[in-house]
Order: sequence, then C-alpha cells, then structure tokens
Amino acid sequence: MNYESTTIAGDRAQLTGPEGAPRSRRRAVIVGIVIVLLVVIVAMWAFGRKGDAPAAKGAAPAAASAGSLPKVTVVVPGRETVTRTVTGTGSLAARREMPVGVVGEGGLVTRVLVEPGSWVGAGQVLATVDRSVQAQTAASLAAQVRVARADAQIAQTELDRSNQLVERGFVSKADIDRKTATRDAANARVRVAQAQLAETQARNQRLDIRSPAAGLVLTRAVEPGQVVGSGSGVLFRIAMGGQMEMRAQLSEADLASVRAGVPAQVVPVGDTRVFKGEVWQVSPVIDPQTRQGIARIALRYDPALRPGGFASARIGAGASTAPLLPESAVLSDDKGSYVYVIDAQDKAVRRDVRVAEVSDEGALIASGLMGDERVVASAGAFLNPGQQVVPVRTAAAPTRKE
Repeated sequence: MNYESTTIAGDRAQLTGPEGAPRSRRRAVIVGIVIVLLVVIVAMWAFGRKGDAPAAKGAAPAAASAGSLPKVTVVVPGRETVTRTVTGTGSLAARREMPVGVVGEGGLVTRVLVEPGSWVGAGQVLATVDRSVQAQTAASLAAQVRVARADAQIAQTELDRSNQLVERGFVSKADIDRKTATRDAANARVRVAQAQLAETQARNQRLDIRSPAAGLVLTRAVEPGQVVGSGSGVLFRIAMGGQMEMRAQLSEADLASVRAGVPAQVVPVGDTRVFKGEVWQVSPVIDPQTRQGIARIALRYDPALRPGGFASARIGAGASTAPLLPESAVLSDDKGSYVYVIDAQDKAVRRDVRVAEVSDEGALIASGLMGDERVVASAGAFLNPGQQVVPVRTAAAPTRKE
C-alpha cells in the first residue's frame, strides 16, 4: 500500500515539474493568437461595411424613386375640325298632311276606293256618293238648254227672213228691231240654261271625294253606306308626295345653333337603321313651359317611317376646330370640369376646361386647352396637383365620324 502511494505522488510531481510549464504557455499563446485573429476579422468586416454604406445609401433612394413614381398614359389631342352635333327626340309625321272631307252637299257613300297605305294621284276619286237625284236635275237642265237653243234658232230664222223682206218694203224697220231683240233674248236664255247645267254638273262632280294632290293615304274614316255631309269632318288623311319629317324637340341653347339645310340622322324606335335627312324648318318660337323648340327634319318616304312614331335625331350644328379628348380624361367636381396636364417637369397640373359636347368619339373641349398639351388620358382621379409621374404617350382620340 505505501509503495503505490509513493508512485502516484511521483507521477504528479513529474506533471507539475519543469516539463509541464512549457505546455501551459503554448496553450495560452495559441488562444491569444486565435483571439487576435478573430478581432482582426471582425475589424475588417466592420470597416468594409462602413466603406460600402455611402454607395448603398446613394443607390437606394435612386432605386426607390424610380420604382415609386406612377406611370400615367398621356395623349396630345391636337386641334381638329369637327362637326358639332346636337341630339333630340320627337315624333314622326307627314311633312305636308292633307285632310280630305266632303266638298259638296254630301249624301250616301256608295263606294270607298282606297285603303290606308295606298298611293293616289292628284284628282283621283277616293269615295263616291249617291247622285241619283242630282243626275235627274242635270238631265232636266240639259233639256232646258236644248229648248233654249231651239227658240234661239227660230228667232234667228225669223230675223233673217225679215231682213230679206225689208228691202221690198213689206216689213218695217221697227219690226226688224223687235225681231233682233227677240233673237238676242233667245240666245241669252241659251247661255243661262247652259250655265245652270254646268253648275249642276260641277255640284255632281263634287259629290265624289277626290284627292287634292298625289300622295300616300294615311287614314280612312268612311265606309260604304255612311251618310256624309259638310259636318262629317275629315274622311281621309293624305301625306302629300309621301314626304315625311321628324319634329325633333331641342333645348333653347341647341336650337340656337341649328340652321335650315344642315344634315341630320334619324333613328326610329324599334329600328337600327339610320335615315338621312336635313332640317328644313326651325321653329321661330320657344315653348315657355318646357323651354324647347322644334326642328323639322325632312325625310324620304320609307315604310319604317310611320307618322306618330317616336324617333331620335342627331343634327349637325356647325363645324368647329377644337381638341377632342377621350371621355375618361375629363374629370369634374364642384368647381366644374377639369383635366390633368403633365408639365415640362413631369408633374401633374390641374387645368379647368369647358366641354362643348360628349359623344361616342370623345369629349370636345370648347376652352381651356390649346391642343399641344400632354393630357392624362385616364386614372386622373388618382393624381394630385404637383405629383411627379412617369408619362407614357399614346395615340390621340379618334376623329369624329360623320
């Protein structure tokens, strides 16, 4: 037991002796070197971050500014000569409607010869009235004419015979004068009888209901067997020449810009076709209740143009030179209509404008723009005055189609 204890103690003495001291120092040196290297690496890393910081700070704002600016579509409208149009609605009617009634004394209608939609000529018989009594009167007057002519012929013969005898002294001059007067009276009675016959014949002809001019029959209000007279009212309505028109109701301001002779386009309700016409009359008065007037548009006949129907119209109101913008470019608020214009610094600037007309082709600007500005075409509602943007130019608004 003592021997083993002595051996262990000897081994511990050797470890802590002169040979163990160098090992401890080497370990300390190695640890120090490692610490120094770590400090140098950390210092170099920190110095590198400080050197790169200015470049990173300078690049970041540039990248941020380029990526954050909104892109907007702009259009340069220019100035175009366009035809301003006004729109209105109204009813279709015959341009010259002729009401036809009884001209003579009337009577029992025996025949009606036309139907609505029929084309008739001037003087054509539309309906006939019984004339059995009037025919007998005319026959009596014709006989009286023949009697008067016979009396006149006898008077002329007696006068001729007396003129032959007066040269021989068998007849006096006074007898010649009396026979001449008798002959003249007989001729006068002939003319009276002829006038009475002509009057009766004219009255009989007026029993026929005739068309005063060529045209299209619109309505018929008489049937065979009906008794008609001067108080029967209108029996037929005829559109003279079949000419139609639209009576467009326009506001007072629009009516002031419309002139006779300007073109117009009419679209009846229930039809997609466009009928071309022209304004032939502008109402000289304004309705004080509705503040509207009527522009009458002449149209050629077409079965689709039915009098009494409803239609819409586009009427030319003169040519003007003005910028034409997309409708999306024009904004409005409580101050009125406005657009955003991009200035030389690519900043949005509000510009107040006055819109003359808005149509399918765009908004016609009456004032506020010259036409060479860069106008925001859309998304202007999301911009603020003075805001920096990136403008992207596009084509101008389409030209108005006539």
